Amino acid sequence: MRPFAVETLKQLSDRELEVLGHLAEGHTYASIARRMNLSPHTVDTYLRRIRGKAGVSNRAHLMLLALQVSWHSDPGLAQA
Repeated sequence: MRPFAVETLKQLSDRELEVLGHLAEGHTYASIARRMNLSPHTVDTYLRRIRGKAGVSNRAHLMLLALQVSWHSDPGLAQA
């Protein structure tokens, strides 16, 4: 994993990591909200905080970060 992603992971809360994991699985904001029993607004707030902490400015970069998080939590995915 890139040093950027490792440093970013250290800054994220467990809930933020959970949201990123769902995003990496391809879930929409609404779907993530249902899975986590949250409002879509709360999911959006988590993702805005993640973007701020990571210095990510768009959804494409956010998805790259989410994929790095999912690969970090399941190293077997990186080899798939």
